[in-house]
Amino acid sequence: MKQFLIHNKAHHKSLLLLAGPMILSNITVPLLGIVDTAVIGHLGSAHYLAGIALGSTVISILFWLAGFLRMSTTGLVAQAYGKNDLTQLAALLKRSLLLASSVALILILLSPLIKHAIAYLSAANSDVLNEAYRYFSIRIFSAPAALCNLVLLGWMLGVHYGRGPFYLLLVTNITNIVLDIYFVVYLDWAVAGAAWASLIADYTALIFALLLVVQLAKKQGISLAVANWFSIEKMAGLLSLNRDIFIRSLVLQLCFSFMTFYAARIGETTLAANAVLLNFLMLVSFALDGIAYASEAKVGQAKGQKSVEKIRLWVKISVFWGMLFGIFYSVFFILFGSSIIKLLTNVPEVIEEATHYLPWVIVLPILAMSCFLFDGIFVGLTRAKAMRNSMLLSATIGFFGVFWLFKEWQNNGLWLAMSCFMLMRGVTLIIKYQQLKTNNQLLD
Repeated sequence: MKQFLIHNKAHHKSLLLLAGPMILSNITVPLLGIVDTAVIGHLGSAHYLAGIALGSTVISILFWLAGFLRMSTTGLVAQAYGKNDLTQLAALLKRSLLLASSVALILILLSPLIKHAIAYLSAANSDVLNEAYRYFSIRIFSAPAALCNLVLLGWMLGVHYGRGPFYLLLVTNITNIVLDIYFVVYLDWAVAGAAWASLIADYTALIFALLLVVQLAKKQGISLAVANWFSIEKMAGLLSLNRDIFIRSLVLQLCFSFMTFYAARIGETTLAANAVLLNFLMLVSFALDGIAYASEAKVGQAKGQKSVEKIRLWVKISVFWGMLFGIFYSVFFILFGSSIIKLLTNVPEVIEEATHYLPWVIVLPILAMSCFLFDGIFVGLTRAKAMRNSMLLSATIGFFGVFWLFKEWQNNGLWLAMSCFMLMRGVTLIIKYQQLKTNNQLLD
């Protein structure tokens, strides 16, 4: 390991310089969820916490489903950056922003139907549903900003501007946290305050991100006034790539939403406890995603340069750092998990329930490490079909298959299914990567 570090010192440094800002800014994302949970969790009743868990989960499902906007943008832009194709860099930005705006409009138009689905799928009581509706009805109108921000973040990452996404996420999350505390604690707006805080933060970030991108494009000599950026054929090509990533994201969110909605059927306390514990998983996922995002950019650039050797090197370096972070978080949760739960809520029954299921969260960072990293690697390779197939297989067997076998375990069955699902995603992608490498298809 020492020789691996010393021999590739410059490459390790390059990856960490790109990943570092993303890791630091991504850590503020689960901190935002922690603040949401903490301020609502101290209002004295579990239905507030359960309501925001349900409402924010639906919003997360919708916005995470749109994660294909960031992933496809990063992969394609990184490859164009490797080829030094400045015209394509500008055209990709415009096409992706148009797609993001169109998807956001569709989500707003479908929002009344989505509200009905919340009640049907969760079977939660009226108090919880009222709070969930209140949150969702406000937050859905942040969709145009949130989705365009995904594109802008992906574009900056694709051109290796790690500080840009850092500044963007930092502005978003700090604004959100400050307004969250002000609206909920000082103005006593409860769940509605948390929703308004998120909406205002998203639009603040959009303005900031647009200014960053314009400045960056000017600095790198990229003309955003590029002509002929739109055509049916070009948009169809973008949609074709995004289709498979969307299916992958849809199945992923289906598993996470099933976990939340089934917990609601088990009981209000279980739903609230899982909401607390999922903040731990989000902390892990965003930290590992910092490495994965850097891997997307590095692997994509290497593919644009048509260098198999560089692709294989960046994969090795990414996996190395991912393993270190996975071990770190497992140890961290062993030492401080119980204390963190007590910081998030003062409701005794929720604390007891969350502490009972804490061991599942402790082992997840190690089990899930490879799936996050190889997602990034396959985004850089723009191998969306392989990502889709891996997700479908892992969800069918690893999640729903395992849960069906162990559903009598109730919430333990849910956490077992989630653990198997994460592990299987990583294993299937590793197998596919080895096949591509053996068959000399990494550049296809």
